[in-house]
Parts: sequence; structure tokens; C-alpha cells
Amino acid sequence: MAYELIDVRPMTKRIGAEIFGVDLTRPLGNQAFAEIHDALMKHQVVFFRDQPMDHDAHKALGRAFGQLAIHSGVAGLPDHPEIVAIHADENSKFVAGENWHSDLSADAEPPMGSILTLHTLPEDGGDTLFASMYAAYDALSPAMKAFLDPLTAVHDANPVYKAIFPDSTKTYPCNSHPVIRTHPVTGRKLLFVNSSYTTKINELSGPESKAVLDFLFEHVKDANFQVRFRWEKHSVAFWDNRCTQHFAVWDYFPEVRSGFRVTVAGDKPF
Repeated sequence: MAYELIDVRPMTKRIGAEIFGVDLTRPLGNQAFAEIHDALMKHQVVFFRDQPMDHDAHKALGRAFGQLAIHSGVAGLPDHPEIVAIHADENSKFVAGENWHSDLSADAEPPMGSILTLHTLPEDGGDTLFASMYAAYDALSPAMKAFLDPLTAVHDANPVYKAIFPDSTKTYPCNSHPVIRTHPVTGRKLLFVNSSYTTKINELSGPESKAVLDFLFEHVKDANFQVRFRWEKHSVAFWDNRCTQHFAVWDYFPEVRSGFRVTVAGDKPF
């Protein structure tokens, strides 16, 4: 694929690319938007360096790709409800994303994507791993693909957020989605279950569901499906939430890792 305005440098054969030659602190022109969109569709997660975006620029970047979604589990910033703070320090008991997951997959319409930028980093560590659910699906046997194709699974946010906010009386989203999802842009099939939110396959008995999900949760961890991103100050990661999972490595306690994320709204999986 030829790009005229941006420089796209793939990081692995299956997932991930760094993009250079664009200033995300300014509004994107039509061609820059189209080229970044094409790169995201091909590489599933794209990374940028040295992009000191303020909150308005961060939201403008997200809105270039779709309507911004309000996080269904965590409150946004008081003056910018579309932006969620991602922060860990010496007082943290947990960090956001320390299990393999697809963001907010329990929502009726899970996000199209997420855009994260970090402004404060530990001296070492704090990487994020991303895994291609295209690659996870492609690696399954034809028999397993045929078995999984008609199945649906429950994605329930209540166990996740009630553990974080035990005193909350709020009810969080719970919805069923296809186990094998079709990407609405690329048309490719992908695996759409994750260990953070997926609790049961509807068409199977309890023991059968657990056995299949345990296999799939382990399957998606294969390093052959992954790219690992090492953050620098003002780096940006933009991932297609429909076809990836990610894992935030918490290997830097008690140091500080801090930044902000916007979420781009998506549609109902099919």
C-alpha cells in the first residue's frame, strides 16, 4: 500500500506499525485521515511518537474517526467526560488493562477503537502488548472454526467493575456477541472472546463452555499473534478494538505511569 503523506513502518508480520510524518496536535486533513485509517485497517494498531496533544486535540483526533463514546465503567475527566485518565502509582492496588481484553466488549455496541497517550512514564517497563484476533482466528483448525462460527457468548462487565467498585450499586453492561465476528470494514473473520469480559458460550453447557473458553483464552496469548510497544513520553497508541486484544504490563510498581484515553464509538458485532 502506497502512502503519500505518512511513513508507515510495520513492526511485525501480523500486527502493529509505527507512523511518522504527521502532527496529531493539529487537525488532520482528508488525505492524512484516509492514510492513517488505511494503515489502521491493515496493521490493527498504529503508534506515533512525540505527539504532545492537549485534551482538545486528543478529542479532535478521536472524532475524526467517529463519535466519541463515554466509558460505561469509569467516569471521565470532570471537564472532558470523553477522556478517561489512565494512572498508576505507589498507591495503586490494580492497573487498567492488566488482563488480556478488548475494551468494553460487554457494551451493546463495543468501541471501534481507543486512542491512548502517556505523559508520565516509569524509568523502565510499562509496555503494552497487542494481539491480532485475525491471526488467532486464522490459526484455528477448519473443524474448530466451523464449530465456533454459529456460537454466541455473554460479555459481562459486572464482575469486572463490581470488583473494582465493591460499594457501587450501579449495574454495568451485559450483552451477547458472536464468538466469531466479521470486521465491518475489512470483511475478515476474527475471534471475539476475551478473558476479562466473556463469561459463557450460550449454546453450550456450563462445563463445555468453560472448557472451550479456557482453550480460547490461552490460544490468544500466543506470542506469534503479538506486538509489544515500548512507550516514550507523548507516544500515542491507536488500536482497532474490533480485531485486537491488549495487555498492560504492570512491572514498574511503585513508579508512576500516567496518561489519557479517548474511545471511538463502534457498532453491534455480527
